[in-house]
Amino acid sequence: MAGTIEKRFRVEGMDCASCAAKIDTAVRRMPGVEDVAISVTAGTMTLRHDGSSDLAAIEKKISGLGYSVAQLNAPGDRPASAHSHDHAHGSCGHDHDHADHGDHAHADDHSHDAVEGLHGHDHTPMSGPWWQSKKGRLTIFSGVALVAAYALGHLVPAIESYAFIAAMLVGLLPIARRAAMAALAGTPFSIEMLMTIAAIGAVIINASEEAATVVFLFLVGELLEGVAAGKARASIQSLTTLVPKNALVEEGGTTREVPAESLSVGATILVRPGDRISADGTIVSGESTIDEAPVTGESTPVRKGEGETVFAGTVNGDAALRVKVTAAAADNTIARVVRLVEEAQESKAPTERFIDRFSRYYTPGVVAVAALVAVMPPLLWSGDWREWIYKGLAILLIGCPCALVISTPAAIAASLSAGARRGLLLKGGAVLETLGKITAVAFDKTGTLTEGRPQVTDILSFGDDEAEVLKYAAALEAGSSHPLAVAILARASADAISLPQVTEGRALGGRGVTGNIAGVEVFLGSAKAAAERMALSPEQSQRITALNDEGKTVSVLIVGERLAGAIAMRDEPRDDAKSALATLTENGAKIVMLTGDNSRTATAIAGELGIDVRAELMPEDKQRIVGELQRQGFKVAKVGDGINDAPALAAADVGIAMGGGTDVALETADAAILHGRVSDVAAMIALSKRTMRNITQNITIALGLKAVFLVTTIAGITGLWPAILADTGATVLVTINALRLLNPTE
Repeated sequence: MAGTIEKRFRVEGMDCASCAAKIDTAVRRMPGVEDVAISVTAGTMTLRHDGSSDLAAIEKKISGLGYSVAQLNAPGDRPASAHSHDHAHGSCGHDHDHADHGDHAHADDHSHDAVEGLHGHDHTPMSGPWWQSKKGRLTIFSGVALVAAYALGHLVPAIESYAFIAAMLVGLLPIARRAAMAALAGTPFSIEMLMTIAAIGAVIINASEEAATVVFLFLVGELLEGVAAGKARASIQSLTTLVPKNALVEEGGTTREVPAESLSVGATILVRPGDRISADGTIVSGESTIDEAPVTGESTPVRKGEGETVFAGTVNGDAALRVKVTAAAADNTIARVVRLVEEAQESKAPTERFIDRFSRYYTPGVVAVAALVAVMPPLLWSGDWREWIYKGLAILLIGCPCALVISTPAAIAASLSAGARRGLLLKGGAVLETLGKITAVAFDKTGTLTEGRPQVTDILSFGDDEAEVLKYAAALEAGSSHPLAVAILARASADAISLPQVTEGRALGGRGVTGNIAGVEVFLGSAKAAAERMALSPEQSQRITALNDEGKTVSVLIVGERLAGAIAMRDEPRDDAKSALATLTENGAKIVMLTGDNSRTATAIAGELGIDVRAELMPEDKQRIVGELQRQGFKVAKVGDGINDAPALAAADVGIAMGGGTDVALETADAAILHGRVSDVAAMIALSKRTMRNITQNITIALGLKAVFLVTTIAGITGLWPAILADTGATVLVTINALRLLNPTE
């Protein structure tokens, strides 16, 4: 690969794996091309060539298919060896998306309007409302034409058939044109070709109403794909908003505001309390609590001081910090997360639609059989030409793939609807298919297996009763938004405890809080800070240590000159977590917890749940472990709720976002659990298996009826009318069978 050059392109308009497959096929036929990797949702293509490729010709070829294209690594080619991850051929990934860091520009300057494109798309970016896009307008016109055809057919029955043919042509002409373009680009039996044959076949058998309806529904499906892809792109691009646009740089004893993207390695920045940190760096001076949830998933803010590392996008808490920048904007933590998502998607082979895959053989096979039946008997055995052409036409009508076209999407639509009623959102048929094959599930901890917020678990009394301990602690924490304070206040509220008045309350940085209650000084803080004020007995220290070993944070209460008690808090597992994980294990799935939280807490939670754990992980670590499981032969589902889970969600065979998570996690994932039930992971897998059984039944019905009538037609028992019934009957039966999925007990 020494002589191989790698180029990256942004390609606008790809909404599905079929789009990627067409581009992949066309580009691979170009001279000098060695490999192509495509990410649909990222809208990018990585091209490896031997240096002899005409890149302008390749861009022209892609533009000719109806997609706009622009090179991304404009500063110059880079050797392929510098790009460490391997790409699968024609890869486009799941319905994830992400921004291409440092280049959000659209390729609007490229010729684009001359050719609308393939796969029912106009291939322009859907940046505005869907109804303003070309594909939106085409779908609306097709729908209006269909309604008008129904009205005209009712008013003037004599022209009903012509009205439906005209309505069908509104949508079919662009589809048929794209089918022809795809064929010229090396994909002769595309889904467009299948639709074209289905519609024309329906007209031939005088089912023009069905033809017009099927074309309209096809356009609706394609429009929804485009809307979903555009929404996902916008969500992932919003990742970069976590990093503030400006930073305060210290130079010569003064500070000045500069764009964060201009920060250079070695610069010193000032981060005020409450500000987001604008770059990865090391603390030069100052000590403060840092909310690292966006990056590490740590459930509570972390206290950091001089010499410790901070990350871009995290939030500074209660004190000013001076930070030395250690990574340029293009290489900070958030930028790396974006790139990791991109690479994870590009490394996946596209999940092709079953019907598109099958049509490569089915459609030409039907045409070939019909042609042979029409001409072979008259040529070889002096059969009657009219009789055998009639039979050949009947076979072509029997082979009309209307039932096949609807068999898979009807089942998928029913399953998506049934899932949505339970709060299970799945992004398409590819996700449904893969879920049933899952053999390993990797869970995030905070907000996924746990509630995502600390709760009071234990109240220890060292003198005062438990209610008094909680009353004093809550009084000191009143008004605080710190997660531990919120937990104490929530418990006090639940226990209906009346809080006394606090005077002279103040926070002691990194140690706790203090104040006067009824003239007595009261302190609540860490065991270490409490020990500095008053000696703890061996028994008290032992009880606190035992709670710490269970992964709990302990705050000690001192009232006046006595040690009153302590409160332990922890982010607790969800109510259904243990039983849900047991169900997954019983079904043969390997379970592992991947978390950025500290090892002690993670190990304690994992021990309660009876699962393996890997702790103190950065986003790239989670992604790496998912890859390791895949290389061991597992089909991996990743369940998470934060930005730090995005790369692993993208890398997994199926990424599942837990409800209440970040928009980025929800959009990056293939599926989402809205109600926050761990048991819904198993429910998703069960839904997938039911759906795939239903799809198999539908295909069997569609092909089985055709096979029966194929034999009876050749034998002269049936003719054109039974052929029509075979196709229509199969479509009705397939639809009824698919609707069974709406019943959750099926």
